[in-house]
Amino acid sequence: MSNSVKLIVLTGLALLLTSIYLFVDLGTNWEYILGRRSEKVIALVVTGTVIAFSTMIFQTITNNRILTPSVIGLDRLYLLTQTFIIFVFGSTSTIVLNENLNFLLCVVLMVLFASLLFKFLFKRQQNIYFLLLVGLVFGTFFESLSEFMQVLIDPNEFLIIQNSMFASFNSMNTNLLVISIIIFILATAYSWRYLKYLDVLSLGKEHAVNLGVDYDFVVKRLLIVIAVLVSVSTALVGPITFLGLLVANIAHEFFKTYKHTYLIIGSILISIVALVGGQMIVERVFTFSTTLSVIINFVGGVYFIYLLLKENKSW
Repeated sequence: MSNSVKLIVLTGLALLLTSIYLFVDLGTNWEYILGRRSEKVIALVVTGTVIAFSTMIFQTITNNRILTPSVIGLDRLYLLTQTFIIFVFGSTSTIVLNENLNFLLCVVLMVLFASLLFKFLFKRQQNIYFLLLVGLVFGTFFESLSEFMQVLIDPNEFLIIQNSMFASFNSMNTNLLVISIIIFILATAYSWRYLKYLDVLSLGKEHAVNLGVDYDFVVKRLLIVIAVLVSVSTALVGPITFLGLLVANIAHEFFKTYKHTYLIIGSILISIVALVGGQMIVERVFTFSTTLSVIINFVGGVYFIYLLLKENKSW
């Protein structure tokens, strides 16, 4: 089966699952139910798309298939920003009540952090792994700082922060759907000119430089795009650690190619199938006795251990 046929099969499967989720068992009050389901499906598709897209780009520029953007602390920075805003201004401030303003503020801060991290470190150390190590340290620092402020604030305000701390596909922040879609389209349009370099970047920095790619310039801009996309997914459902790892590696195994034209579109379709199909199973099989984030973290955690054991055997 060629990769083009595989993409067609995945597209058909995604459309089939989406149609079943939307139209089966609508009942008599179908207008209200269809509206609610449509809103949730759009949020699932946007979340799956940005996570798969950002993880595939991140794994390519780091040349490592067991890493995700969360390793450099971007999702923890988002939680720190939310905690800091409530800690300083309170839960009734305009920045908290105006969700779009709050979201844009977080996006700007995350982009600034990614830019400064890259610019500061690459002046001293031309090594992406050093960037990852420092990012990991910053992530731990952000998490500790958030916990410090959380124990000092009012318990009622802590409950507001708690909604952002854990991933939830049952209570997604659909109020941010429009601005999330606009930001995703702008980020994709911005990154479009650099996506053609991904096949070369997957060969490693030395080969990319030898083939004429302005490595630092391209990687810095792709990191900014990743920061924006992580902020979109975190704002919609909360921090998701293993979904990107899962779908990106399944795409590599399924397509068996280095061409990112197939890998990016394939990983997005796999992510949509996993989220829409998983949410349907949670609602109709488990009847909300568990959550999709728990299933994803369990399956993703097991797959992560498998990848580590597999890499260990290859040595």
